[in-house]
Amino acid sequence: MKIAQIAPLAESVPPRLYGGTERIVSYLTEELVRQGHEVTLFASGDSSTSAQLVPVTEVALRLNPMVVDPIPYHMMMLEQVRRRADEFDALHFHIDLLHLPMIQDFIGRTVTTLHGRLDLPDLSPFYRTFADHSLVSISDHQRLPMPPVNWAGTIHHGLPADLLLPRLQHSEGYLAFLGRISPEKRPDRAIRIAARSGMPLKIAAKIDMVDRGYWETEIAPLVAHYSNVEYVGEINEQQKADFLGRASALLFPIDWPEPFGLVMIEAMACATPVIAFRCGSVPEVIEHGVSGFIVDSEDDAVAAVAALSDLDRSIVRGAFDARFTAERMAADYVALYHGLPGARTDAARLRRDRGAETDLQIVA
Repeated sequence: MKIAQIAPLAESVPPRLYGGTERIVSYLTEELVRQGHEVTLFASGDSSTSAQLVPVTEVALRLNPMVVDPIPYHMMMLEQVRRRADEFDALHFHIDLLHLPMIQDFIGRTVTTLHGRLDLPDLSPFYRTFADHSLVSISDHQRLPMPPVNWAGTIHHGLPADLLLPRLQHSEGYLAFLGRISPEKRPDRAIRIAARSGMPLKIAAKIDMVDRGYWETEIAPLVAHYSNVEYVGEINEQQKADFLGRASALLFPIDWPEPFGLVMIEAMACATPVIAFRCGSVPEVIEHGVSGFIVDSEDDAVAAVAALSDLDRSIVRGAFDARFTAERMAADYVALYHGLPGARTDAARLRRDRGAETDLQIVA
């Protein structure tokens, strides 16, 4: 198939550091290319991909100090997509809601993955207005606040199987917190859990400007107070395998309706169990007693730390391999693309390229 992937412009694809949506767009794009599809990626010019890149901006918007408002740049991208829409069998959007009023002429070939939280009050009337668009949720829980819409499916995220290799030997005896410093991520819980468990805690996290006050008034004093807590800053993809793989467990003490939680499957890929609070997607991702523990309180989390020896790290990695690879994610999306009412599947070209018959059918 000829597939367009339309990414946010805040970060490159993949992002240099933090950026869950752009990372998933990259994993999906590269896997689709590997599987023989002809993919065009609309993204920032500093993106790196084996697909055909359409560079909308020179660099990711977060890296350009001259950018004040990201919306004009996304509208410029959407105009490029609109002009080229007839080239594609399926168009896959990852930019939330900006495009929905602009794609009515080719709506039957489009799908939109919603990557963020959907419980904000302004979203319900919006999606009710555009209820005919094919939408994908990244967890079943993410859907709960939404009005009746055209759900095309729930597709959990996936990672390349060889991106983060498992570390099956004994850990170095610390707990890990990875992601972003913000009130809903509850790093304060992680610090207290580690202190009560008598284990070191390493925090690798981004601090956005909007959360700078929270860090300075709430979290930095806790880090300074507890000698077992180390803030290591924001880490990149190459550092992540070592950081997670050497940990006894990842603490995921969230206090919000997390749509997915990519860091949970990153830890599982490293064979590192996850101790996660029962919020949002957590029960869909973590198998209690298999890939980690689902807890309801800090007391439960402390007990889970004490029970980590009950888990087999090879089984944690097995849970990842069974459910959360990029190969599985891409296969799910391809099946969805084929089911779009206006999808065009170029069966003859794929047969020539692959040298074998396929079961694809041309859909008018």
